[in-house]
Amino acid sequence: MVPFTSLSAVAVPLDQPNIDTDQIIPARYLGRPRAAQVDAMFHDLRFNPDGSSRGEFILNKPAFAGAKIVVAARNFGCGSSRENAVTVMLDNGFRAFIAPSFGDIFFNNCLQNGALPVKLDEARVAAIRQMLHQSPSRTISIDLATQSVTGPDGQTDRFDIDPFRKDCLLKGVDDVDLTLTYRNEIERFEAAQRQELPWL
Repeated sequence: MVPFTSLSAVAVPLDQPNIDTDQIIPARYLGRPRAAQVDAMFHDLRFNPDGSSRGEFILNKPAFAGAKIVVAARNFGCGSSRENAVTVMLDNGFRAFIAPSFGDIFFNNCLQNGALPVKLDEARVAAIRQMLHQSPSRTISIDLATQSVTGPDGQTDRFDIDPFRKDCLLKGVDDVDLTLTYRNEIERFEAAQRQELPWL
């Protein structure tokens, strides 16, 4: 997992509340290998039925090309538990999400995959989105060590994060990596178990 320490990048505003995981990646694309899912991100919002691009959809606007931060409305990432909703966003360059609230499973899947979900006050998030609409291509800076977000207007807001999850993100370790740090203890336990309980 790639560590997350700090990020300063173009941010894209998504105003619709309750954007669910099926909007982020429609279910019909889930059977594809991960590398083949990249173009499925927001597919039904980004493209017309004939495959042509919907120019009015914000992620298709040139001003937001290369964005790495999403500033969303409430309950972003709700719906089904598909981890692909996070990985397809990562594979399209997004590393952080700012919203008043998230779907619980999406929130945890972010932390397991090296993306940072940030909860801020709903009025502040709405104000940031408005700034981004008024002046596209503006950047936001996020510093995980200080748990701070600096908006396009220069205002800095602090956010909360579980200390354990913060440490894992800063170090770039997921649950598997963390478990493997106990490899020696696990191997000693298994060797002793084979001696004591050979019938298992």
